Amino acid sequence: MSQSQAPSPRMLKVGEEVRHALADIFMRGEIHALDMDGVSITVSEVRMSPDLKIATAYIATLGSNKLDTLLPQLNKHYSRAIRHLLSQRLHLKFLPHIRFRADHSFDEAKKIHDLLHQAAIQPIENDTTS
Repeated sequence: MSQSQAPSPRMLKVGEEVRHALADIFMRGEIHALDMDGVSITVSEVRMSPDLKIATAYIATLGSNKLDTLLPQLNKHYSRAIRHLLSQRLHLKFLPHIRFRADHSFDEAKKIHDLLHQAAIQPIENDTTS
């Protein structure tokens, strides 16, 4: 899918179903081998390929900075277990392969919020020279 082409309604619907199922799996802690004590995983978006065979899940961790160690574990060691759990929840002709990517949108939003807050605090200096 090219950058200018918008996703189809089917891609959006399947992506949302996969996102919801992944969020449920992480919320219930069904992946037991992961070192996720005290870590809350947020699945913010799932983008589907046009043929619906690849799902890219964007995740963020709340309460921890373990995302750099968690992503390789999810992509290499737990993708088969996660697909098995997804197959129990989703009724699709083809179950997509899941790729996990870091979602930096929360960090970017915080930076923008901090910049706006900093700008609101600083007084505006008027040029009084006549």
